[in-house]
Amino acid sequence: MKVIVIGASGHIGTYLIPMLVNAGYDTVAITRKMTPPYEDAPAWHTVKREQMDRENDVDFIQNLKSMEPDIIVDLVNFNIKETRKIVEGFKNTKLSHYLYCSSCWAHGMAETIPFDPDDLRKEPLDDYGKDKFASEMYLKEQYRQNGFPSTVIMPGQISGPGWAIINPWGNTSIKVFQDIADGKEIALPNFGQEILHHVHGYDVAQVFYKAITHRNQALGESFDADAATHITLYGFAKHLYEYFGHEAKIKFLPWSEWCQYEGSPEECDHTYYHIVRSGVFSIEKARTLLEYQPKYTCIETIDLAVKSYIDRGLIKVD
Repeated sequence: MKVIVIGASGHIGTYLIPMLVNAGYDTVAITRKMTPPYEDAPAWHTVKREQMDRENDVDFIQNLKSMEPDIIVDLVNFNIKETRKIVEGFKNTKLSHYLYCSSCWAHGMAETIPFDPDDLRKEPLDDYGKDKFASEMYLKEQYRQNGFPSTVIMPGQISGPGWAIINPWGNTSIKVFQDIADGKEIALPNFGQEILHHVHGYDVAQVFYKAITHRNQALGESFDADAATHITLYGFAKHLYEYFGHEAKIKFLPWSEWCQYEGSPEECDHTYYHIVRSGVFSIEKARTLLEYQPKYTCIETIDLAVKSYIDRGLIKVD
């Protein structure tokens, strides 16, 4: 079977391409540029690569159709227009499975936890989440009404080597990592009880792969792709102090005071949109229907990402 992976060299595709190639799938990796994956693997030296840009190529869908894929894994689709093009373009073709990469951000704010991946009463907070949710709803509708063979997968906060990890402040600033590595005191917003959802890119790739191999169970369904556990801002910070061999020095500030302490309006905004979505995502459905078993815990994923920062000189240690 031929599988096309759109956005193949990113953090999910880095691990998904070897899974597909090693399993014997006729795999095509599509990227805008011939960028290398985050981690090398023998499969990346044999997989067929195509350079295509869906944003600027008016023939993108037609070029995809000419490859006659059985399966499309779409990792870089950010708006409903592109989803409609896929559905309309692949009607009455041999396509048997379209896997759409949504996001945990499509869930919006939690009312009860854990989130239910099948709950469509979502209220996303920003355009990114709204566009992802719009595509989810459209694909659900097309599956019910016309049998379009789709599956929706919603990754958590993807982390691991090479990725900009979300820190204990809920943003991507290096400063808090360096302050903790130096044994300095840090401040967390509110009481540090907001929840982050670090998941290794390998495990997200696993969910996509398992949905392919469990097609009958996956068609028309939505799955959260996360680690088995999550972590609070406080737990994250405390773990990092232990990682760097220091006693924890953590204080808490009300939101407005914390934003002044953080110092960057952009990073404060970044934090807001991460922690306001505080919640827990369940992988029970993926476990039951897809036989998904995460390889990495939340803490293991964090440790690998931090080690990558140290190895690249982004965090200085004595």
